[in-house]
Amino acid sequence: MPKRPINLGMKGDSPIRGAPTRALDDLYHYLVTASWPALIGIIAVAFIIANLVFAIGYYFDGGVENAHYRSFADMFFFSVQTMATIGYGKMVPVTLLSNIMVSVEALTGLIALALMTGLVFAKFSRPTARVRFSRYVVVGPRDGTTSLMIRMANMRANRIVEANIHVVFTRNETTVEGESLRRFHDLAMTRNRSAMFVFSWTAVHRIVEGSPLFGATHDSLANSQPEIVVSITGLDETFSQTIHARHTYALDEIIWGARFADVLILQPDGGRSIDYTRFDDVEMLAPVK
Repeated sequence: MPKRPINLGMKGDSPIRGAPTRALDDLYHYLVTASWPALIGIIAVAFIIANLVFAIGYYFDGGVENAHYRSFADMFFFSVQTMATIGYGKMVPVTLLSNIMVSVEALTGLIALALMTGLVFAKFSRPTARVRFSRYVVVGPRDGTTSLMIRMANMRANRIVEANIHVVFTRNETTVEGESLRRFHDLAMTRNRSAMFVFSWTAVHRIVEGSPLFGATHDSLANSQPEIVVSITGLDETFSQTIHARHTYALDEIIWGARFADVLILQPDGGRSIDYTRFDDVEMLAPVK
């Protein structure tokens, strides 16, 4: 079994080569798509920095009553209480500058709270799909025709209604004029729509004349940096929202002369289940004599 490669293609690449994506270019999108630990960490760091800035102002003004003399810690925690609108009442501003800073900080805290509430809600309500893609794609016989096969599974208990699959084969090519370019070919699937995507789905592309994979082998594709990009879209039955999932396969993730191991289990009561322990397993086929 080939080792899983490090894909240097479309996964995580910037849309423009040499122009890396920066978080500040689209901060809202970055925060919504960031992981929960990253988002919480960013909020915590921003909260600490904001309070440090206001604490420095209170410290040099010295206009907070009942604070310990030259205690920066008291200034910091007074800032926290002000920004969070806690207001214990033990430490209070007494100078004009401190009152102005308290007013500005209170407004900053209210705006930040509204922004964080909207951001957290947007992240919670963001529709996501839990589609598992097989580790490899296989090329082997299906109904008497050599075919490319991709296996997927819906890992949620609900259904994906009107699921559609779109498969693209991309590789480096050279035009008649000698220009090198990255070309994309849509792969026609025998079935590109599933009314209800519940269990496993094996998408099949028949490699016949007219297919960009017709006559191709692992060696013939080795120098063209090929990739297979699989996209699934559908409607989440529970939330009635459109969801999508995407996966990319590199050349070393395409196994020639193989088929997927059977993962469908029939229950005694007539029900069906999936053996996910064998989901990524493939079976090599004997060469045709």
